[in-house]
Amino acid sequence: MTPRAEVRDPKQDRSRATRQRLLEAAVACLAEHGWARSTVAVVAERAGVSRGAAQHHFPTREDLFTAAVQHVAEERSAALRALLSHERRDQHEPGGPGRVAEVVEALVELYTGPLFRAALQLWVVASYEEQLGARVAALEARIGRETHRMAVEALGADESVPGVRESVQGFLDMARGLGLANLLTDDRARRDRVVAQWARILDDVLRART
Repeated sequence: MTPRAEVRDPKQDRSRATRQRLLEAAVACLAEHGWARSTVAVVAERAGVSRGAAQHHFPTREDLFTAAVQHVAEERSAALRALLSHERRDQHEPGGPGRVAEVVEALVELYTGPLFRAALQLWVVASYEEQLGARVAALEARIGRETHRMAVEALGADESVPGVRESVQGFLDMARGLGLANLLTDDRARRDRVVAQWARILDDVLRART
């Protein structure tokens, strides 16, 4: 007996697509305009849906941006996994020549890109919006642990060696700082020099383990 084919509901598909557009629009509005100007109406217009449709999915602004917090967290995690997958396929072996610089540059690109820019806006809002605060803090703690673990794996770092864990975490803290600075100005030339220096520092630390 042939198994019944799964019947897709076009209405549910449209609903999911609308929800996804609203979340992506909310993230983009936060990154570009900040919290104050990211109203439900602005997000709905960017998503190409009516305000009524937006409020059907997210009755309040807090509902919308609480969901956006989760969406940003999931997207950032996916970007990190994609980075690690790419590095695994790369010709360089973990810890080999050029590998450290590639990982450092790729992670800095994530921290200075639009997803992290939106996350920074959420951090600011969460500092005074109680409904967002606990959720943002919990998600950022999880992403921080995941980022550190993936960076260690991508670098081929041995954290049992004294100083290695602190050096990797110091680099990630520096990358966050570059993401914050990037809110004000895109000083790529200076940033490239800083990133190159951190790649050399990490390379020296990782090579010293042997």
